[in-house]
Amino acid sequence: MSARERLNAEAAKRILITDGAFGTEIQNWKLSEADYAGDLGLSHDQKGNNDILAITKPEVPETITREYLDAGSDIVSTNTFSANLISQADYGAEHLVREINLQSARIARRLADEYAARDGRPRFVAGAIGPTNKTLSLSPDVNDPGYREIDFDYLKGVYREQADALLEGGVDFILIETVFDTLNAKAGIMAAIEAGNDLGRDVPIMLSMTLTDLSGRNLSGHTVEAFWHAVRHAKPVTIGLNCSFGAEQLRPHVKTLSEICDTLIMIYPNAGLPNELGAYDEAPVTTAGLVGEWAVAGQVNVLGGCCGSTPAHIKAMADKVRGLPPRVPVAPAVRTKLAGLEPFTMAA
Repeated sequence: MSARERLNAEAAKRILITDGAFGTEIQNWKLSEADYAGDLGLSHDQKGNNDILAITKPEVPETITREYLDAGSDIVSTNTFSANLISQADYGAEHLVREINLQSARIARRLADEYAARDGRPRFVAGAIGPTNKTLSLSPDVNDPGYREIDFDYLKGVYREQADALLEGGVDFILIETVFDTLNAKAGIMAAIEAGNDLGRDVPIMLSMTLTDLSGRNLSGHTVEAFWHAVRHAKPVTIGLNCSFGAEQLRPHVKTLSEICDTLIMIYPNAGLPNELGAYDEAPVTTAGLVGEWAVAGQVNVLGGCCGSTPAHIKAMADKVRGLPPRVPVAPAVRTKLAGLEPFTMAA
């Protein structure tokens, strides 16, 4: 049975739980520059390069992953949000991209298999691919709207290097997350599809959009419905939302996706909004109560957390939704559905 088939089979039985934040959990370790840099001899300061810990201090991502599995996660993601050529260039670590992704995937795979063997419940690994700090849809120069720092083919190649290493390390899915630019996501989609084609197998894609304003759009201007129209051709195994403004503000947008998507819905919001010091104060019971409303309404298949969420948040979610029936994906009418910034459905 393929990873896609196994996930769908488990999701038909119950609401699944993914993991929570890595970044804010790593901050709790209060690591020094030496901890990040290890003995790699890199020329740049590495403090804050969370992804490189898979090489220099692997016990950190391993411990965090284990804590999420202990909390009840069915899906764990790799600590590779910025493990790409563009983001690692800020640290002078471009040559380590493959090794970072490979080692991160191996950590998550080993632990997922360990926990599955322990109790017989399948565990899955999502290879996390972040959006980079570049955008294909918008110009970084207000005086030159047509200017782009990179082009589509370049970004596809950046994503392809990451996807290849994650797949070699044993991930089940490629998770293209925190999508602020739909065109960036399309580059990631093409990279994942081409990686699967070269391997001769299906590589399931997970897609997760982030909203940048309360009207429900990402930075490139797409509504959640328009985003779905733009990416549905990729047949993602999950579609959903992460990060954004916390669960309370995501309520109407979760409802919209749940009513139109013929695949699984995965939502993992921030633990509320950060306070003036950048910390997250929303208690696990509060976050669990908010996402639990979606579960009761039959709107979700997978729940988890993003920035500020902890293993305690994930455990509270798992406890809250245990025994509740999962959402049943809809079977939409066959129509031509297109997307500008708004969705367009062509009448029959």
